[in-house]
Amino acid sequence: MSDRAASFVARLEVVERRLEAHAARPVPSAQTDPDPATGERWTAGQVWGHLAEILPYWTTQIRLVQGGAPGELKGFGRVPSDPGRLEGIERGARESADVLMDRVRAAASDLGEFLRSMDERGWTARGRHVTLGEKDVGSIVEDYMIGHLESHADQLDGLSAEGSISA
Repeated sequence: MSDRAASFVARLEVVERRLEAHAARPVPSAQTDPDPATGERWTAGQVWGHLAEILPYWTTQIRLVQGGAPGELKGFGRVPSDPGRLEGIERGARESADVLMDRVRAAASDLGEFLRSMDERGWTARGRHVTLGEKDVGSIVEDYMIGHLESHADQLDGLSAEGSISA
């Protein structure tokens, strides 16, 4: 396993433990602070819904980018108004955090295996995001997967009556 993969897997394990702790608590009733870019405010259920759908979605997107010929910039990604993204967010409002955490756990396990198996060509493959431009796989993992999970765990910390949960 590469050092890059080991670092991401370690962070994935930490954020998964944070999310496990949140799933074991009662679901807070407050809404998140407004997202600086979109102004969206979510309930905890909506955060959970998004958490359950992001890893499978972005793993598929990475495979798409990696499937391109060397030097080819495959298009990838989505915009905030993407129907699949919105449906996942809303589905979370109707499902329990336990059920959604089971999905997060399974997706995190799959992602960990995927990251451990990635060779250097896989890490350096590049694609073009629909609005944010050119990115390599390492940036996609950071921005849309591991860092994304961490930011949503921070949101759940903010919603929690008991405050922040650390690993």
